[in-house]
Amino acid sequence: MTPHQAKVSVVVIGYDDAAHVADAVRSALAQGPAVREVIAVDDRSTDGSAALLDALADGEPRLRVIHRPVNSGGCGSPRNDGVDAAAAPYVMFLDSDDVLPPGAVEALLRSAEAHHVQVAAGLCVRRELPSGREVPWERALYARPALISRPSRRPRLAHDTLCVNKLYRTDFLRGHGIRFPEGRYPYEDFVFTARVLAAAPRIALIPDTVYVWHVRRAADRLSISLDRAGIGNWRARTEANRAAHEILLGAGEKRLARAVRAKFLDHELRMYTRELELRPPDYRSAWWDLTRAYLSTFDAADLGVDPAAPGRLVARVILACPAPRDLPRLKELAARPARLLPPYARDGGGTPVWSTDLPGVSLEGLLGRPTRLLPAAVDAELRPRARGTRLRLRLHELYGRMAEAGPAAVDVEFVHREEGRVGLSGTAPLVADRHGDSWSAETPVELSALGAGVWDLRLSVRFHDGTSREMSAHALGGPGLLRRRAVPDAHHGVLLVQPYRTHSGALGLRTASGWRGTTEVVSRRLRRLLH
Repeated sequence: MTPHQAKVSVVVIGYDDAAHVADAVRSALAQGPAVREVIAVDDRSTDGSAALLDALADGEPRLRVIHRPVNSGGCGSPRNDGVDAAAAPYVMFLDSDDVLPPGAVEALLRSAEAHHVQVAAGLCVRRELPSGREVPWERALYARPALISRPSRRPRLAHDTLCVNKLYRTDFLRGHGIRFPEGRYPYEDFVFTARVLAAAPRIALIPDTVYVWHVRRAADRLSISLDRAGIGNWRARTEANRAAHEILLGAGEKRLARAVRAKFLDHELRMYTRELELRPPDYRSAWWDLTRAYLSTFDAADLGVDPAAPGRLVARVILACPAPRDLPRLKELAARPARLLPPYARDGGGTPVWSTDLPGVSLEGLLGRPTRLLPAAVDAELRPRARGTRLRLRLHELYGRMAEAGPAAVDVEFVHREEGRVGLSGTAPLVADRHGDSWSAETPVELSALGAGVWDLRLSVRFHDGTSREMSAHALGGPGLLRRRAVPDAHHGVLLVQPYRTHSGALGLRTASGWRGTTEVVSRRLRRLLH
């Protein structure tokens, strides 16, 4: 690109993030001649970030630094300052603890100009640190290039609430008065994205990775999306969803407004439900009351489309009950993939229902749901032993749907939590028990093939009708079963193994190989006990 083609202002915002902000700014400057300027907005930092940015600007003419006189308490005000100051035809956003991958700006700009669109968007990946494992955000939306003449023609756009993986025409934002909420407003990008979609821009989608979202779960100060311990976070999330829905409904975009609520049911509600059992009683009660109040604003169509979908089932149970109940079962239903644990009740007329004392929550929708989407439940038990470890699985019947499909076999994988690689795999036949209400499988597990790490158990049940269902497994057993064991290992001398139950109730596995690894695990355990 020649200098006159430098058409993008990149707005970098930061507060007390001296450890990372320089990397973010450098990643923006490294985008090359497509970037006319990088505008770094410091939100009244106290850790030296401001001086660091000024020093960078002394040697880089494309870098401008804006110092806010008072801390805003959020991300919206600094981003608004950046848009107000932008001198280029296009603008995009970058947070101080993230980075732009090489070529991101050029790829977005090329698509925006080729298609004459107001918004160009690409794939964002969540990069877990320090492991480096990457998880794509809304992968299906960015699977291939697409030109959207109006957002309502692709309602899934409402699910991608990020503002950072997109390039915007500056005059489009200014002309429509599209701004972020000012001050402390968690999930401000929900509202901003709704305002963008309500203005009905032409949008180009590209499959390129254009943003790397760094996830630091061990950070001293968690990001808003990770800091979910207080009820205020959930209140802010529901309020942001409510605002996004009202914005789109007020603009006449009913399909997009309904998509906002669909996202809430399938994403936010399931995510927080999985964690609810871990929270103290006062949090649970407050969360339940807030959630019921918000769900009561949904109409029949919001909950009635695919009523057997996991998020909608969770919502219907919450609406039907004035106080928290069935949290372990709701947690498993909210898992990915969903698991509906027994008992499988029916009302007096034989219709599947949530429970005999909650017959108003019908599960009749499960009778017509595709096999690959059924919340089938598998119990798993892993007993590490010196003479050989075996994994025992039991698939439950689900209102006759399992027998109808005909369980044949189950494919088993242990997948490394951070690296995503398969450490061990196998297949075992599923055998019906004599009562006809479950199928069992058993397979050896060669623990020495795994080595050290944290492993997720993933299953795929194959049926005689040619279908299959991806599953995780409910972890059986109490502390006696889910405890550490040291087993002899030909490769490492000894292997320390602990089956455990994840937050969603699934079976996972931790392993430490060799005497050194075993000693480190025991030492950490002793330190926790002493403190």
